[in-house]
Amino acid sequence: MYQIVPVAPGEQQTAGGSPMKKKLSHEGRPMVLAGLLGCVLVLAAVVSWCYYSASLHKAQLLKAELLDLNKDGFIIHNMTGAVVFSMTFRSGTLDLDSCSKEGNILSCTQSDSGKLNFFIQTVRPKDTVICYRVRWEELQSKRSVEHAMAYNDSHWYGGAETATQYWPIRIQGEKEPEPFITSDVYSNRDAFGGILERYWLSSNATAIKINDSVPFHLGWSEKDRTLRFQARYQDSPFKPAEGQQALPELSYRVCVGLDVTSIHKYMVRRYFPKPSKVPSPEVFKQPLWSTWALHKTAVTQDKLLQYASDITEHGFTCSHLELDDRYTSDYGEFDFDPQKFPNASGMFDKLREDGFQVSLWTHPFINYDSINFGVAVEKGLFVREPSGELPALVRWWNGIGGILDFTNPEAREWYSSQLHMIKTRYGVTSFKFDAGESSYLPRQFNTMVPLSDPSTFTRHYTEMVIPFSERAELRVGYQSQDISCFFRIIDRDSVWGYELGLKSIIPTVLTISILGYQFVLPDMIGGNAYPNRTTGTSDGKNVLPDRELYIRWLELSAFMPAMQFSIPPWAYDNEVVQIAQKFTELHKTLVAPRVLELAGEVLDTGDPIIRPLWWIAINDEAAYKIDSQFLIGDDLMVAPVLEPGKQERDIYLPAGRWRSYKGEHFDKCPMYLTDYPVDLDEIAFFTWVH
Repeated sequence: MYQIVPVAPGEQQTAGGSPMKKKLSHEGRPMVLAGLLGCVLVLAAVVSWCYYSASLHKAQLLKAELLDLNKDGFIIHNMTGAVVFSMTFRSGTLDLDSCSKEGNILSCTQSDSGKLNFFIQTVRPKDTVICYRVRWEELQSKRSVEHAMAYNDSHWYGGAETATQYWPIRIQGEKEPEPFITSDVYSNRDAFGGILERYWLSSNATAIKINDSVPFHLGWSEKDRTLRFQARYQDSPFKPAEGQQALPELSYRVCVGLDVTSIHKYMVRRYFPKPSKVPSPEVFKQPLWSTWALHKTAVTQDKLLQYASDITEHGFTCSHLELDDRYTSDYGEFDFDPQKFPNASGMFDKLREDGFQVSLWTHPFINYDSINFGVAVEKGLFVREPSGELPALVRWWNGIGGILDFTNPEAREWYSSQLHMIKTRYGVTSFKFDAGESSYLPRQFNTMVPLSDPSTFTRHYTEMVIPFSERAELRVGYQSQDISCFFRIIDRDSVWGYELGLKSIIPTVLTISILGYQFVLPDMIGGNAYPNRTTGTSDGKNVLPDRELYIRWLELSAFMPAMQFSIPPWAYDNEVVQIAQKFTELHKTLVAPRVLELAGEVLDTGDPIIRPLWWIAINDEAAYKIDSQFLIGDDLMVAPVLEPGKQERDIYLPAGRWRSYKGEHFDKCPMYLTDYPVDLDEIAFFTWVH
C-alpha cells in the first residue's frame, strides 16, 4: 500500500518521477560543484606549492655563495649585498633545466644552441676572499663564446699597455673583439701593447683573470659600458692545442675581496710569478744615457765618445751608456760597422778608462741582406712558413728579414752565443732587447714548438734576457714578471698629451705595475724627438723637444724607478743643466734608496713600487680617478706639473698627515690644494708623517 506524502510548498509532483529523487538531484548539484571546486582549488594549491617549492629549490640551486646565475649571465654581490660584478652571456643562453648543483660546483649541460660544458665552482681560499671558477666550453662546432663584463659604476685597471693610456681605463667607442696579443703600439696605435696580461681589477674589490688556455679576444662597448671577452679560433691567430678540436672555450676566475688593495695583493701572490733578484742598483741610482733620440741611426764612434765626454764635462753621472740602433753594417749581425766604428776595441778601452760601461741594442730579426741570413736559413733558425720548409719573411721598421724562432733550442743557443761573443770581445755590460711583440710574427707561421697563443713567443723572447739581466732591458712582457730585468715602456713622442706623450707616462707605469712588472724604465726624457711628432723647435737638421716639456719630463722621471736621458740637458741652456743636476741628485739621494728598499720587497710580494693613490685610500672615490699623481711605496706622494704654461696645479691629499717638500704640514685630510704653486724648477711631493 502506498503512503501519500504531502508535497511541500513550492514543490510539484511530476508524473512518472520520484519527488525524493528530484529533490536530491536539485539540491545536491551545488554541493557537488562546490566539492569539485574545492578539489580543484586544493589541487591548484598543491601544484602551486610544488611549483613554488621547485622554484625555490631552483633559485637556491642557481646560487653559489654570493653569486646568482640566470640563463643570460650572473651577478656577484659583496658582503653587504651590493652587486659588484655582472657578466652577461652574449653568444648564448643557458637551459636552466639542465643545471644541477653538487657541493660547490654549479653546472649546466645545455644551452639554447646545443650541448655544452658549463660550470661555476666556488672556492674560498681565505676568509676575506671568495673566488669563482667559470668555464663555458662548447661541445659542438660554434664560431665563438662571448661574455660581456659590465662596469657597474666602478673603475677598472689593468689589461695592457696602450698608445693612448688612461687611468682608470676609459671605454671609448665600439670595438669588436680582437686578438689580445702583444703588439707594437708605436707603429699600430689601435693595438694592444707589448706588455699585457689577461688581468683586470675593479674599485669594487673584484678581479678577473682569463685562463691561459683561452683563445682570447677583447672588445668593448661604450654604449653598453662593457668589456667583451671572447673565445674563438675562426679568423684568429690562436690555434687549438695539438690533437684537440677547434671548439672555443671561455674560462676565467673572478675573485671578490674586502677592498681593492687587498684583492689585488691576493691575485698577484696567487697568479703572477715573482722576479728572483733585483737588477743592478746602479741603474736605479744613476741615469742611463742612450744615443737614440740624440743621434738616431747616424751614431758613430766619434759621436759616442763625444757624448760620453760631454756627460762628464757637464757634471753628470752615468749607470751605463746605451749604444742604440745601427752600429752594425746590416741588421742581424753582431759586430761593429768598420766604417762607422773603425776602432771599436780602442773605443771601449777609452770609455772604460773614463768610467763608462756600455750596453748594446739588439733585436730578434736578421734581414735578408745580412751575412747571417744564409747561416740562419741553413741551420733552420727562423720562424717558418706553414709548410715548415722556408723561412717566413717579415717586415719590421728597419726592413725585411726573418725572425728567430725562440721555441727552437738551437736558435736560442745561436742567438745567445752571438751576444756572449760580442759581450766578451768588447766588455759590453748588457743589452737593450728591442721588439719581441707577437705582432711581428708572420700572419701564417710555423714554429718548432707550436704556439697556441702567439704571445707565448714574447715569453720565449724575454727568457733570452736572463743571462744578461743585471742591466738588461725589455719593452715586452707576457707572463714574464719573473724576468729580473728593467721593463721599458714603449717609445714616447715629444708631446704633452695622453697619446704616447708626457701625460701618458703615469697611467702607463701604473698599469704595467698592476700587471706585475715593477722594475720600470720610463722612456727617454723628452721623448724620441721625431720631426713630425714633437712639440718643440727645429733648425732643419736637429729637433729639440719644447724646453718646458723637457723640464717637466725630467722632473717626473726623477721620481720613477730609473732615469733615462738621450737629448742632453746642455742642448738647451745652463739653467736646464742646473735643473737636471738638481733632479738627478734628488733621484739618487731621495728616490733611489726608497725604490731599492721596495724592489727587495717585490721578490716576496710582487707589490708595486709605483702605486696609485687608492693603494692607501681604499674607500676614497676621488683617489680612484686621479691619473696625474702617484705613490712611491705608501709614504711618498708625487704630483708633477703636466700642463704647458703652468706653474701651479691642483693636488689631492688622501686622508692622513702629510708634509710638503716645502715643509708645510697638512693634517685635515683628505683635501684638495687648488692652484698649488710649483715653479718651473720644482716638482710637488709630499711625505707621510707618522
